[in-house]
Amino acid sequence: MKPFFQVTDLKDVLAMVEEVLPTDSEPKPLGSTLGRVLAEPITAQEDVPPFARATMDGFAVAAASTFGASEANPAYLNVTGRIAMGEVPVKAVGPGEAMKISTGGMLPPGADAVAMVEHAAILDDTTIEVYRSVAPGQHVICAGEDLCRGETLIAAGRRLRPQDAGLMASLGITRVRVHRRPRVGIISTGDEIVPAEAKPGPGQIRDVNTHTLADLVRQAGAIPAKYGLVGDDLQRLKAVCRQAAAENDMVLISGGSSLGMRDFTVEALAELPDSRIRVHGITISPGKPTILAQSGAKLVWGLPGHVTSAMVVFTAVVRPFLDRLSGLTAEARRPPVMARLTRNLESAAGRVDFVRVRLGQGADGEILAEPILGKSGLIRTMVQADGLIAVDMNTEGLEKGDPVAVALF
Repeated sequence: MKPFFQVTDLKDVLAMVEEVLPTDSEPKPLGSTLGRVLAEPITAQEDVPPFARATMDGFAVAAASTFGASEANPAYLNVTGRIAMGEVPVKAVGPGEAMKISTGGMLPPGADAVAMVEHAAILDDTTIEVYRSVAPGQHVICAGEDLCRGETLIAAGRRLRPQDAGLMASLGITRVRVHRRPRVGIISTGDEIVPAEAKPGPGQIRDVNTHTLADLVRQAGAIPAKYGLVGDDLQRLKAVCRQAAAENDMVLISGGSSLGMRDFTVEALAELPDSRIRVHGITISPGKPTILAQSGAKLVWGLPGHVTSAMVVFTAVVRPFLDRLSGLTAEARRPPVMARLTRNLESAAGRVDFVRVRLGQGADGEILAEPILGKSGLIRTMVQADGLIAVDMNTEGLEKGDPVAVALF
């Protein structure tokens, strides 16, 4: 067993992310893939659009027939027909000719542009004047201009968005392989914890961590599984931990990670099947007493009991592991928002300090980060904050006006 508080540097803990294997994949129909992580790249098997099409109502023309046209000197074109929506035109447009076309219509042979209806006047049934010239390709989407056959369009390891569903539909892809959503077991410990619906007695507090951690897991695209409250009973904790580890891909235990007479988390984790304690203490604040154990290939986390500490550790430390487990690549993770600090911040060297901040906007439009300070047991500070900034362990603080990277909640 790793001795207590032989702390591990945060960078060394996060380096372990590379050891995590993503969940297996499963096929899902189009319409049920939002937020899921793609398990295989999407490659275009055809050009989209498969033909040149108009993007404006007007007249399909050879652009050269309009060169030099102006209101004072319009180009006169002979209208040779009309292209109906969904029709494949067989008649070509020649020099000095035009065919009426609607948005989305297929360009006829010989046409390479569309003269907008607003820039043309109908003189009679067969003649128009165009008083603004168009360039080749103007008001037209060419074949394959949107999606080109053979091109990789969405890389594996990216979380799918509504626009991705539209892209797949345009290619006729109705089923896609995505990573299975990880299942995460959640256990709250401590004799002083009572359910949220109960009225606490003297010395008791309501269970907050189960609910905040469950929603953080959902927000990460995984499935939370709640195992309820476990008091300071070693045998009971061992049994629940064993069950949770067997039924889930990852387990979160809040409370019981610090030095105390009845804190049994490390002992319970050490007795899981094929178990080893990877980390017992991280050089961060809040969250120094965080535990990382491994039971076989499954990760089991011992998080601090204070609500803010538990949420900060999840956001800064656990979430990268869960993202990796979900199949998300590091490149696909949401980047931080850059902002300017609104006040000086002190920090102790030798640890990474995570500070809650609220985002605002300065008079010049620049994004500002206002620190939200408070003790680690105060949920209100998390509600007021928009994200976290990290003060590096090799610095003694930050100054007002310093640029900071804000990891949004």
